[in-house]
Amino acid sequence: MAKDYSLQKVKVPLSPGERFAQFLQSKGKRVTHQRKLIVDVVFSHHDHFDADELMEHLQELISRREVSRPTIYRTLGELTDAGLIRKMDLAGRGVYEHQYGYPRHDHLHCEVCNRLIEFHSEQLERIVGEVAVQHDFEVDGHRMFVTGVCAQCRRRKEKE
Repeated sequence: MAKDYSLQKVKVPLSPGERFAQFLQSKGKRVTHQRKLIVDVVFSHHDHFDADELMEHLQELISRREVSRPTIYRTLGELTDAGLIRKMDLAGRGVYEHQYGYPRHDHLHCEVCNRLIEFHSEQLERIVGEVAVQHDFEVDGHRMFVTGVCAQCRRRKEKE
Protein backbone atom coordinates (compact mmCIF):
# COMPACT_ATOMS: atom_id res chain seq x y z
CA MET A 1 0.00 0.00 0.00
CA ALA A 2 1.36 3.43 -0.99
CA LYS A 3 2.10 5.91 1.76
CA ASP A 4 0.10 9.11 1.91
CA TYR A 5 2.29 12.20 1.56
CA SER A 6 -0.60 14.62 1.10
CA LEU A 7 -0.92 17.72 3.24
CA GLN A 8 -3.30 17.64 6.18
CA LYS A 9 -5.49 20.55 7.24
CA VAL A 10 -4.38 22.84 10.04
CA LYS A 11 -6.92 24.49 12.33
CA VAL A 12 -6.23 28.11 13.13
CA PRO A 13 -7.99 30.36 15.66
CA LEU A 14 -8.34 33.33 13.28
CA SER A 15 -9.06 33.66 9.59
CA PRO A 16 -6.16 35.01 7.49
CA GLY A 17 -7.99 38.35 7.24
CA GLU A 18 -8.44 38.55 11.02
CA ARG A 19 -4.83 37.54 11.63
CA PHE A 20 -3.62 40.18 9.15
CA ALA A 21 -5.79 42.85 10.78
CA GLN A 22 -4.32 41.91 14.16
CA PHE A 23 -0.78 42.19 12.73
CA LEU A 24 -1.46 45.57 11.09
CA GLN A 25 -2.98 46.98 14.28
CA SER A 26 0.06 45.79 16.29
CA LYS A 27 2.23 47.83 13.89
CA GLY A 28 -0.01 50.90 14.09
CA LYS A 29 -1.19 50.47 10.51
CA ARG A 30 -4.72 50.77 9.19
CA VAL A 31 -6.79 47.91 7.83
CA THR A 32 -7.72 49.42 4.48
CA HIS A 33 -10.24 48.26 1.90
CA GLN A 34 -7.36 47.59 -0.52
CA ARG A 35 -5.48 45.40 1.95
CA LYS A 36 -8.65 43.42 2.67
CA LEU A 37 -9.21 42.84 -1.06
CA ILE A 38 -5.67 41.61 -1.55
CA VAL A 39 -5.85 39.22 1.42
CA ASP A 40 -9.19 37.89 0.16
CA VAL A 41 -7.76 37.19 -3.30
CA VAL A 42 -4.54 35.65 -1.97
CA PHE A 43 -6.44 33.27 0.33
CA SER A 44 -9.36 32.55 -2.02
CA HIS A 45 -7.50 29.51 -3.37
CA HIS A 46 -4.20 27.77 -2.80
CA ASP A 47 -1.66 28.21 -5.54
CA HIS A 48 1.92 29.32 -5.66
CA PHE A 49 1.95 32.75 -7.27
CA ASP A 50 4.16 35.70 -8.06
CA ALA A 51 3.30 39.40 -7.86
CA ASP A 52 2.44 39.55 -11.58
CA GLU A 53 -0.04 36.67 -11.27
CA LEU A 54 -1.66 38.36 -8.27
CA MET A 55 -1.94 41.56 -10.29
CA GLU A 56 -3.67 39.59 -13.07
CA HIS A 57 -6.26 38.39 -10.53
CA LEU A 58 -6.69 41.98 -9.35
CA GLN A 59 -6.62 43.52 -12.85
CA GLU A 60 -10.24 44.69 -12.77
CA LEU A 61 -9.66 46.40 -9.41
CA ILE A 62 -6.42 47.96 -10.67
CA SER A 63 -8.11 49.33 -13.78
CA ARG A 64 -10.82 50.90 -11.59
CA ARG A 65 -8.02 52.39 -9.47
CA GLU A 66 -9.25 50.62 -6.36
CA VAL A 67 -5.85 48.98 -5.84
CA SER A 68 -2.46 50.24 -7.05
CA ARG A 69 0.60 48.19 -7.96
CA PRO A 70 2.67 49.71 -5.13
CA THR A 71 -0.09 48.74 -2.68
CA ILE A 72 0.04 45.16 -3.95
CA TYR A 73 3.82 44.94 -3.50
CA ARG A 74 3.67 46.63 -0.10
CA THR A 75 0.87 44.31 1.06
CA LEU A 76 2.78 41.22 -0.10
CA GLY A 77 5.66 42.37 2.10
CA GLU A 78 3.31 42.91 5.03
CA LEU A 79 1.67 39.50 4.53
CA THR A 80 5.15 37.96 4.57
CA ASP A 81 6.14 39.90 7.70
CA ALA A 82 2.90 38.78 9.36
CA GLY A 83 3.76 35.12 8.69
CA LEU A 84 0.72 34.59 6.49
CA ILE A 85 2.65 33.88 3.30
CA ARG A 86 6.21 32.88 2.53
CA LYS A 87 8.35 34.14 -0.34
CA MET A 88 10.60 31.69 -2.14
CA ASP A 89 13.07 32.21 -4.96
CA LEU A 90 12.11 29.91 -7.82
CA ALA A 91 14.10 30.05 -11.05
CA GLY A 92 14.97 33.70 -10.43
CA ARG A 93 11.47 34.92 -9.57
CA GLY A 94 9.84 35.58 -6.22
CA VAL A 95 7.05 33.08 -5.64
CA TYR A 96 4.67 33.17 -2.70
CA GLU A 97 2.77 30.43 -0.92
CA HIS A 98 0.44 30.26 2.06
CA GLN A 99 2.13 29.73 5.39
CA TYR A 100 -0.57 30.54 7.94
CA GLY A 101 -3.04 27.71 8.40
CA TYR A 102 -0.98 25.50 6.15
CA PRO A 103 1.07 22.52 7.31
CA ARG A 104 4.84 22.35 7.12
CA HIS A 105 5.71 20.77 3.80
CA ASP A 106 8.32 20.32 1.13
CA HIS A 107 8.32 20.55 -2.66
CA LEU A 108 9.11 18.65 -5.82
CA HIS A 109 10.09 21.25 -8.44
CA CYS A 110 9.93 20.57 -12.19
CA GLU A 111 12.87 22.35 -13.79
CA VAL A 112 11.08 22.43 -17.15
CA CYS A 113 7.63 23.90 -16.38
CA ASN A 114 8.36 25.22 -12.83
CA ARG A 115 5.45 23.19 -11.40
CA LEU A 116 5.60 22.69 -7.65
CA ILE A 117 4.21 19.56 -6.03
CA GLU A 118 3.76 19.80 -2.28
CA PHE A 119 4.25 16.86 0.06
CA HIS A 120 4.69 16.12 3.75
CA SER A 121 6.78 13.31 5.18
CA GLU A 122 6.85 12.30 8.83
CA GLN A 123 10.06 10.38 8.12
CA LEU A 124 11.74 13.55 6.86
CA GLU A 125 10.56 15.45 9.96
CA ARG A 126 12.12 12.74 12.15
CA ILE A 127 15.43 12.88 10.25
CA VAL A 128 15.59 16.68 10.58
CA GLY A 129 14.92 16.32 14.31
CA GLU A 130 17.57 13.63 14.76
CA VAL A 131 20.21 15.63 12.87
CA ALA A 132 19.32 18.74 14.90
CA VAL A 133 19.74 16.85 18.19
CA GLN A 134 23.05 15.43 17.00
CA HIS A 135 24.33 18.98 16.36
CA ASP A 136 22.56 20.64 19.33
CA PHE A 137 20.63 22.74 16.82
CA GLU A 138 17.26 24.42 17.45
CA VAL A 139 15.08 24.02 14.35
CA ASP A 140 12.68 26.81 13.40
CA GLY A 141 11.63 25.07 10.21
CA HIS A 142 13.02 23.73 6.99
CA ARG A 143 12.49 23.94 3.24
CA MET A 144 13.34 21.18 0.88
CA PHE A 145 13.14 21.44 -2.89
CA VAL A 146 13.67 18.24 -4.80
CA THR A 147 14.42 19.19 -8.41
CA GLY A 148 13.74 17.13 -11.49
CA VAL A 149 11.24 16.76 -14.33
CA CYS A 150 7.53 16.07 -13.83
CA ALA A 151 5.66 13.29 -15.64
CA GLN A 152 3.86 15.71 -18.00
CA CYS A 153 7.11 17.28 -19.21
CA ARG A 154 8.76 13.84 -19.61
CA ARG A 155 5.78 12.64 -21.73
CA ARG A 156 5.88 15.81 -23.80
CA LYS A 157 9.59 15.33 -24.46
CA GLU A 158 9.04 11.66 -25.45
CA LYS A 159 6.47 12.72 -28.04
CA GLU A 160 8.94 15.15 -29.63
